[in-house]
Order: sequence, then structure tokens, then C-alpha cells
Amino acid sequence: MAFSSSLPSRLLKGGVLLAFLLYASGCTSTIRITDKERVPDTDSQPNSDGAGAFDLKVISSFTGKATYYADGFQNKQTASGELYKKSKYTAAHKDLPFNTLVRVTNLKNGKSVVVKINDRGPFGRDREIDLSYIAAKSIDMISDGVVEVKVEVLASN
Repeated sequence: MAFSSSLPSRLLKGGVLLAFLLYASGCTSTIRITDKERVPDTDSQPNSDGAGAFDLKVISSFTGKATYYADGFQNKQTASGELYKKSKYTAAHKDLPFNTLVRVTNLKNGKSVVVKINDRGPFGRDREIDLSYIAAKSIDMISDGVVEVKVEVLASN
């Protein structure tokens, strides 16, 4: 009988120990890095030169024609799985990896913007990049529709 009376006592001690360990493990500090912290926030532009506030360097560049998304794409799924939002600084490119940051400069007026690649395209008429509406507006290309741009691929220092 001594065995059976010590079993509940051991279970109680084991349960208290388990509860304590679970509680203590919840108090540990774990650093979590979210995707938003890995990639600079492209929802808002920090300043007029774009990449300066992110401490990014140019790793390659090319020129070509830029267009921007029509309003009909609002809230439609992009190739990366994100929904297109005309108020976010994003763009489509045929080859650049998703989440790549690029600085796009309107060669007509010198204005530039940093955008994140989250879609594929453009697929027509010798176009290099499709910008979100807010990105296109920030480099004053809305009235032109299609502009010659310089695209600089950026990477963290």
C-alpha cells in the first residue's frame, strides 16, 4: 500500500514541476525577427532620396521604361501572394526576386522612389518595371503614363 499512496504524491510533485517549467519557459526572452524587420518598410518613404535612410548600397542598375498599375488591380493577388495596394511602394519586375528593393529614378525629372518587388511583369512593349500608383505618383509620372527610368538594385551594407 505504501507504493499506491506515494504515487499520487509523485504525480503531484511532477505536475507542479511541469507547470513551473512551462511557466518559466514562457518568461524567457526570445528575439524574433519578422519579415517586416528584415526588409525596410516600403509603405512609407523616409525622405526624398529613398535608400539613404535604409543604409543600402547599389549592386546593379539598368535603364528602361516604367509604367504603373491601373486601379483595376487594387486588392488583387500579386505573384508573391501579397494583395496589390495602390498605397504601398511596390513594383513588378520579370526577373528580380521577390522582396528585392530597388530605387527607381524618373530620368525626366530626377525624382526617385524605393520600392519592393512583389509581382511579375510587365509583359508588354519593352517595359522594365510596373510601379504601384503611389510610387508612380511620387516620381511624377502619372500624367506621362510611361517614362524612361533608371532602376538600381539595392542591398544592405
